Amino acid sequence: MTIRTILVDDEPLAIQGLEIRLQAHEDVEIIERCSNGREAIRAIKTHKPDLVFLDIQMPGFDGFSVIQGLMEVEPPLFVFVTAYSDHALRAFEAQAVDYLMKPVEEARLADTLDRVRQRLSEKRGAGEVEKLKEVLAEHAPEAVADLNEAGEVASSRFEKLINIKDRGQIFRVDVDTIEMIEAAGDYMVINTGDNSLVLRETMKDLEKRLDPRRFQRVHRSTIVNLDLVKQVKPHTNGECFLLLESGAQVKVSRSYRDVVARFVH
Repeated sequence: MTIRTILVDDEPLAIQGLEIRLQAHEDVEIIERCSNGREAIRAIKTHKPDLVFLDIQMPGFDGFSVIQGLMEVEPPLFVFVTAYSDHALRAFEAQAVDYLMKPVEEARLADTLDRVRQRLSEKRGAGEVEKLKEVLAEHAPEAVADLNEAGEVASSRFEKLINIKDRGQIFRVDVDTIEMIEAAGDYMVINTGDNSLVLRETMKDLEKRLDPRRFQRVHRSTIVNLDLVKQVKPHTNGECFLLLESGAQVKVSRSYRDVVARFVH
């Protein structure tokens, strides 16, 4: 899978530096370089890239204006690259895959490209399913119902209730009420907003039992129910805090910032 990529920055040295770092990733193909927002909009509409590395601070059309100028077309994935951290929340609101600070670190760039590959894989997979459904709807409508039913079965494999033995009692916890899960060694602290219970299980095993569309890691040792996030509060260093329904605050570490983009609109 080749990732067709456009670089947008008004500083030639910034484009050159990013291009050098991208050479280490053989699946990234740079198809265009743009020095301002207007060029970027034309190039994106013409070439229909998979990915755009987009500077925010540019004369005339800034990075956010570029995205607004593409509202009528299928947008590519965007990664913001900037020297300023105070645009982080707006970047997530614009559904950016990630937000990189200049000068771009090689390790952070590698993490970002892993997210890009995952997003593209999901996007292409969803497109293939829709095409299959269109063909089946015309030639074998009964197969469409089977395909939809298979999707519902896949969703139903996740836990609805979790049994937790704590303090000599067994509690049956509705996963909808779980607000946050925190790791403490080989134990998990299950927080439901009004109660905390201890479960002897690893985070890796517990993650397999929960629907990833709702329960996501925001820190190496913290899982949050995204449905119970009340507010996103930006931090001065570009990180975020999530305010939960109970009033608890959870910090989103840099490694998991892309999680915010799943529910900030």
